[in-house]
Amino acid sequence: MPASTDSFNSSLPEGRRQRMLELVRKRKSITTVELVNELASSAATVRRDMAILEDLNLLKRSHGGAIALESGKTQYDQYSADYEPVFQEKMAHSRAAKDRIAQVAANLVEDGATILLDSGTTTLALAQQLAGRRITVIALDLKVAEAAAHSQTEVLMVGGRVRQGLFSVVGPWTDAALEALAVDMFFLGADAIAEQGVTNSALDEARVKSLGIQCAKRCVVIADHSKFNLRRMAPVCSLDQIDVLVTDEASRSVLQPYESRFKSVMYA
Repeated sequence: MPASTDSFNSSLPEGRRQRMLELVRKRKSITTVELVNELASSAATVRRDMAILEDLNLLKRSHGGAIALESGKTQYDQYSADYEPVFQEKMAHSRAAKDRIAQVAANLVEDGATILLDSGTTTLALAQQLAGRRITVIALDLKVAEAAAHSQTEVLMVGGRVRQGLFSVVGPWTDAALEALAVDMFFLGADAIAEQGVTNSALDEARVKSLGIQCAKRCVVIADHSKFNLRRMAPVCSLDQIDVLVTDEASRSVLQPYESRFKSVMYA
């Protein structure tokens, strides 16, 4: 029976390919016939999408279907990668740098402010820094909401579909909520940042981030050095849409060629 309840429109190419990737990763291998049924698409469309995703090093075509790439393999290169580490992997990476970034970013928030916090482990560190402050936090991540919910801090959780293992929320409910919001600041977590802009591994999450930027007076990107000079498949924003970039000192040399493209950069 074709899937119809996920937070994508499978009639659109990007949503259809995103769903195809999810199915391939979940099942490890899948036949063309199964994809035709799941996506309610023609065999020709499915084969064309598989070819496109294989060219991007996101899956491998097999006889009569497709198989998932192993996350440890180098096919997930820095320009076309769509591999997204789950929450525990992200937590273990650059923990000290994320804590320093969070400390600097927290100083940008004034008492009484209403802020939107993105998903991710750097924003989780920021939520921990802000917990107890007299502010309103609107969260796009279950873990972030939990971390911020202390004492005087009022926490609102945006609804939507929770991404398994990642705890972020996405989908039509999330999009509709963001379209109706107006906040002082959006703290944006990034999968990848390059001269071309900020990109993300998942199309539905990229849309959430883009809508977050639109509803905020100021956009602050918080990202450690490991996120630079990378590109993912889903565009989020251009560099000129970022009001402040907060990153760690290890990013300084990497950023040097295009640091001037940012309105403001703060090093932690």
